[in-house]
Amino acid sequence: MIDHFNLPVRDMIASRAFYDAVLGALGVGVLAEDGDAIGYGSDRWAFGLVPDAGGTPLHVGFRAGSRAAVEAFYRAGLASGGRCNGAPGLRAEYGDGYYACYLHDPDGHNVEAVFRG
Repeated sequence: MIDHFNLPVRDMIASRAFYDAVLGALGVGVLAEDGDAIGYGSDRWAFGLVPDAGGTPLHVGFRAGSRAAVEAFYRAGLASGGRCNGAPGLRAEYGDGYYACYLHDPDGHNVEAVFRG
């Protein structure tokens, strides 16, 4: 349903290090840079970082291919400056087999990796 999404961030350097790590754990990397914007995806720009002076934190959920990928996302995020907002585990309130973790990125956005298996 969504073609692409750009996330406003205050510190492009810190945010790029964080998203390079967590999205790399999901097999996604930088595809393009457009001025100050950075685009990630596996075959097209699907998620981007754009400069912002600050604002309301957002929630973004990234699809993971396995429980192990959710755990790798979590470890990579913590190692690159993210803060725990929910360790990897089953979240039965969201459905059978919903396995996810949550991190706060350098701007306080709540980022999730989820495997629906």
